[in-house]
Amino acid sequence: MVTNAATLGRSGVHDFLIIRASALVLAAFAIFLLAYFCTHPSLTYTEWSGLFSMVSMKVFTIIALFGLLAHAWIGLWQVLTDYVKCTRLRMFLQFVLNLAALSYFVTGLVVLWGV
Repeated sequence: MVTNAATLGRSGVHDFLIIRASALVLAAFAIFLLAYFCTHPSLTYTEWSGLFSMVSMKVFTIIALFGLLAHAWIGLWQVLTDYVKCTRLRMFLQFVLNLAALSYFVTGLVVLWGV
């Protein structure tokens, strides 16, 4: 069995399931935020800060951030593997873009726990 170190999952099926599960989490998070904005038309900083100070919202946001990281990691690997044929360029782009995704995840955690 040949494995690829650049993929997040163990196989194509595993990657497919991670992509779909992370998409569901991101969709649920986006729908929740949209519903919150619609039910709070005059949203203030105090309300916004209060929402993100709840532990349940912090957990939901961390799950969404992790889902975004996994989704980006696998999606970038798939797109770069399909369209960038030069191995060195593809590895460089994967490194830079995955580093950016990881930094977004860490920044999100720092901002979230600062509330």
